[in-house]
Amino acid sequence: MVSQNLQPQSLRPIRVLIVDDSSVVRHLLKQELAKDPQIVVVGAAPDPYVARDMVVALKPDVLTLDVEMPRMDGITFLRKLMVHHPMPVIIVSSLTATGTKTAIDALAAGAVEVVAKPGSAYTVEALSPILIQKIKHAARAKVSARTAEQPMAGEIDAHPTAMAQTTDQVIAVGASTGGVQALTTLFSSFPANAPGTVVVQHMPPKFTKSFADRLNGMCKVRVSEANNGDSVVPGKVLIAPGGHHMVLRRSGAHYFVEIKDGPEVFHQRPSVDVLFNSVAHVAGANAVGAILTGMGADGAAGLLKMRTAGAQTIAQDEASCVVFGMPMEAIKCGGAEHVVSLPSIAKTIINLARRQSAPSLT
Repeated sequence: MVSQNLQPQSLRPIRVLIVDDSSVVRHLLKQELAKDPQIVVVGAAPDPYVARDMVVALKPDVLTLDVEMPRMDGITFLRKLMVHHPMPVIIVSSLTATGTKTAIDALAAGAVEVVAKPGSAYTVEALSPILIQKIKHAARAKVSARTAEQPMAGEIDAHPTAMAQTTDQVIAVGASTGGVQALTTLFSSFPANAPGTVVVQHMPPKFTKSFADRLNGMCKVRVSEANNGDSVVPGKVLIAPGGHHMVLRRSGAHYFVEIKDGPEVFHQRPSVDVLFNSVAHVAGANAVGAILTGMGADGAAGLLKMRTAGAQTIAQDEASCVVFGMPMEAIKCGGAEHVVSLPSIAKTIINLARRQSAPSLT
């Protein structure tokens, strides 16, 4: 067992390190915790990479840790921390309300406590009495070192797996024959703040940019042909460029796309399956997938992977399809949880995404 306390806490203040990507939250937490004479905030880090160095240099007694952060999420950092510098950690996040999967994951990874953030960054003072009490309890905890394959000092995982829950959802859409009209109908009904959306429409090079530009002039959301590294953020739709595959990636709580070459899948590049498989792996239950009109079977297996990973999945119904090929295959293999007529798909997607998303608090 490893104890962080070399002296009784009654003889010295508890040294606390705050890790949160919000500068407002860092400032307010530091301000509130400083009101207690038994607590000294020795530092505040904006992400796990900065926190790693501060842990080594400052040797805090207790660490407060957010979950959604750039470059590396808090749960991944916690697992690494408990291998190399085990210490009492309190997760402070909007994702850790009592009983959530993220809260359970945090406790399983080694956190001694989880605390849900209040309704906004400006009500942190309402949290402080609870957090101060938990910090004092945590400082007396004995924390065991754990084993893991990846060193704390290593690079960000090339393809990290999905977080249990994120504030922002990802929408993934695939279409082929008849997709130009279907996607126009779909995105014309999206609100300006719709979740970040990634799209594969079977289309040759150069055509996808013109199509994206056309949609951008018609829709409330911003639509563009995707470039390598583009962020997937609310209010934005990224269409895979013709002749290239597009996959979803994640760095911390940040989603982005990678544009890549590779063999055709179902005689297609871009392929819906390639996109959907990456969304299943990287976003998991934080995604909604929809497969629209099209010939063939591209996307059916990928939609099933998304559903298996916890995503909500939709197939366009036969009556509203130009070609009932891809949706039919997705339904047959069990990939589609919902079968919906085209005019209702936009509303269904938005409702499912809102139902799955965590509250956007800070």
